[in-house]
Parts: sequence; structure tokens; C-alpha cells
Amino acid sequence: MKDYVVAVVGATGLVGTEMISILEQRNFPVLELRPIASDESVGTIVGFRDEGLKVLPLRPGVFDNVDFVFSSAGAIVSRQFAPWAVERGAVVIDNTRAFRMDPEVPLVVPEVNPGEAFKHKGIIANPNCSTIQLVVVLDAINRHWGLERVVVSTYQSVSGKGKDAIEELSRQTIALFNQRPFDVMVFPHQIAFNLIPRIDEVDEATGYTREELKVINESRKIMGLSDLRITCTAVRVPTFACHGESVNIQTRKPFTPDEVRSVLSKAKGIELVDQVDQDEYPMPVTAATKDPVYVGRIRQDYSIQNGLNLWIVSDNIRKGAALNAVQIAELLIKKD
Repeated sequence: MKDYVVAVVGATGLVGTEMISILEQRNFPVLELRPIASDESVGTIVGFRDEGLKVLPLRPGVFDNVDFVFSSAGAIVSRQFAPWAVERGAVVIDNTRAFRMDPEVPLVVPEVNPGEAFKHKGIIANPNCSTIQLVVVLDAINRHWGLERVVVSTYQSVSGKGKDAIEELSRQTIALFNQRPFDVMVFPHQIAFNLIPRIDEVDEATGYTREELKVINESRKIMGLSDLRITCTAVRVPTFACHGESVNIQTRKPFTPDEVRSVLSKAKGIELVDQVDQDEYPMPVTAATKDPVYVGRIRQDYSIQNGLNLWIVSDNIRKGAALNAVQIAELLIKKD
């Protein structure tokens, strides 16, 4: 197997840091790693394979001779630099919303639609974190029973908003315990001991937030189900890591909960944790830093025909972003 020159844009952020860690953990064949970030971070040191690498500035020439670019530095940045990298022959695996709904750009979850990765024209989009863990489960169910309708409620940790959000939750929690005043800066309201039923901007035409529309539209694209009836409510919760999802599904064919458990227990990328009587079910504290998408609380919904309820938890920074991106690159190098 050949080795590759790899660049990570946004190398000092939560996702960028995790990408570098996963490249090392999975022994990705890296010949040279180029960490790239904003001018404020240039010159800082990033660790990789017991080396200290200086962060480089985001300039066109930094992509010379690069094979893969992993990006998680925001949509505006991605739209600016992606053409530079593609012109120089690199494959860009982008973890922003910049290209996800572009019909010319594959939107890939390796457990669901791996073949789409090979249709790229230089850019492959990494889906939204909430979408990734959802479609890994929905696809397995769709392949056996078909999907009629899906209702998703997300319980999303503050890590989805970045380092500043984690620090804000920590500061507010400490302040409340010590009966001290605190600032509200990252979120529109206090997040400690609170729930905020709005993530991202609101679309005036529909009343849905952009996060909710991502889940709806990306799920349809990834699974190739353009007419799928799916709706979403996205809620920010005061946890530091992992996203949870309560999912109500109506299938086209009848099933039993035990049949669903059997299928999901064998599905790639999924770990079944479904012993409620023994207090075993997916939780953020047990899913954090782990690779799988965890599924449990599987039960019949008796209010509708072929109704199914289940609960999904996954590490949004790991499988929901960094790991999925590296897995996409692994698909390409296997063929290479």
C-alpha cells in the first residue's frame, strides 16, 4: 500500500484534532501530515506519531502534492480553498455544509452508500453529525422492511457547537453550583440545566431550523429516498459529548421487535444495547470516544400500523464527523 500526503484544515478545532488522532489510531498510511488552520493558530504545535508539527497557514500552495484534504473549518472557508486543492489533484473530504446538497458532490456514509464515494469530482461531503448516526440505523431497517415515515427528535450535546460551547456549559454549571453570576455568550440562553429547542438559524419559509432541515434533506440524499416522509425537531441539551436521537418509524412491511434487534445487531457500524430490564441502553457517558452507533429501547409503536420506536446515541465528534471522514478516505485507498 502506498503512503499519502494528507492535509487537515481546521487542525486545531475539536473535529480537526479528532481527525488527526483517528488517522494515527487507525494507522492510515500517512507519508506527510500538514496541519492547517487560521492565521491565529499558525505556528502552534500539533502532535502526530510522537512528532510536533507546526500549523501551516491556509494558502493555495499548502496543497501542492497533497493527496487527501480533511476539512472542518466552516462552510465559507471550504468554499474558498476546496477549488485550490482540487486543482492540485487532491481529494477533499469536507465536513461542512458547503457542498452537502450539491448534486455534483457525493454525500457519503460508508456503512450506507459506499459506492457514491467513487463518483466524486474532487470533493466528497461528510454529512451532518446527527444525520450520520441516524441513517446508519434507518438504512438497515429500510433494506428489510422499507420506510414509510420517520419522526426524529435530537438531543444534541454542546460539543456540536465547538470548544467555546463546552467551556460555556462548564462555566455556567460551576457558577450555578456556587450561586454566582455567569455570562450567556455562545448560546441564546443559559445552557446549564436547560434545554434549547433551536439549533442554528431558522428558515422563515418553513419554521424549521437549519439543523432540522439538514437531517431531513441529507437523509433523503444519502439513502436515495427523495420522497421519504421525514420530520425533525433538534434540541440542544446540557451534555458535553454525544448526540441522542429518539426515532419513531413507520415501516412498509410488518416486523417484530426481536426481528429488528436481530437485524441491527448484525448491521455494520451498529452496536445493540437493549436490555432495559437490566438498565442497559445507549447513553452519552458510555458512547463517548467510541466508534459505533449505539441503538436500544427498541419497541413497537402500537398507535400506528408497523410502528417502531428506538433510541440512538453516538459520539458526534467521532463517528459524527472525524471517523466518518477517515472511513471515506479508507474506501478510496482500498480501491487505489
